[in-house]
Amino acid sequence: MLKIEHFSKTYPGGKRAVDDLSLNVAPGEIFGFIGHNGAGKTTTLRAVAGVMDFTEGTIVIDGHDIRRQSIAAKAVTAFLPDNPDLYDFLTGIQYLNFIADLYELPGGVRQERIAKYADAFQLTGSLGSAVGGYSHGMKQKLALISALMRKPRLLILDEPFVGLDPAASHLLKGYLAELCAAGGAVFFSTHVLEVAEKLCHRIAIIKDGRLVRQGATAELVGDSTLEEVFLELEGASQP
Repeated sequence: MLKIEHFSKTYPGGKRAVDDLSLNVAPGEIFGFIGHNGAGKTTTLRAVAGVMDFTEGTIVIDGHDIRRQSIAAKAVTAFLPDNPDLYDFLTGIQYLNFIADLYELPGGVRQERIAKYADAFQLTGSLGSAVGGYSHGMKQKLALISALMRKPRLLILDEPFVGLDPAASHLLKGYLAELCAAGGAVFFSTHVLEVAEKLCHRIAIIKDGRLVRQGATAELVGDSTLEEVFLELEGASQP
C-alpha cells in the first residue's frame, strides 16, 4: 500500500530533517510512527501526503509514485494534519460538500456517509454553523469526517487523537479498524504510546531524522511496554 525507500529531506540552510528512511505499510495494516518533537514525523507524513517535496528517495502509494503520478496517488489518499486548516467562513456541511466535490463523491453516497459519521461524532446539530465558531475538538471531528467519508486506500494522520474526547477516540479506533478490514491502510503519528501499543500492527520509531527501530508491535515491545522501549531508545532513564 505504502512503500517508502531511502527517503531524505533537507531544508534550505542544510538542516537534514529525515535521513535515508525506508518502510512499508501493507494493506489491512495500522502502522504507528512515533518519535520526539522534531524527530521528523510530520516531515515524513507531509511528504507521503504529497504536500511537501523531498530531497531523495521514492514514495509509492497503491502503485503510484507520489512525484510522477501525484494526482493518482492523492486520489486514493486522505491526510489529516496535526492542525487542520479548515475554512472558518464555511458552515460544517458546506466544508464537507466542498471536499466531496473535490474528490467527485456522488451525491447519494456523500449524504449517506456524512450522516453516518456526523451522527456518530455527535456533530450533526452543528453542521449548519460556521466552522470558525467550532471548538478545537469539533474541528478535529469535522476534519476526520472529511477524510473518512472518502473511504481512502491510505489514511495518513498526524496526532489524530489530540483534542478528541474519550468517546470520539473510541469511535475513531473502530473506524480505523473498519477501513483496514476493507483493505485500506493507516499510517499515523502519535505521542499517546498506550494507544499506539494497543492499536498498531506495526510500529516505527524515528529519532533525529533516522529510523532506529521498526517491527511488529508485539515483537518490538516484547516483555516491556512501548513507553519503556521508546525511553530506552531516546536515552532517557526511568525514575
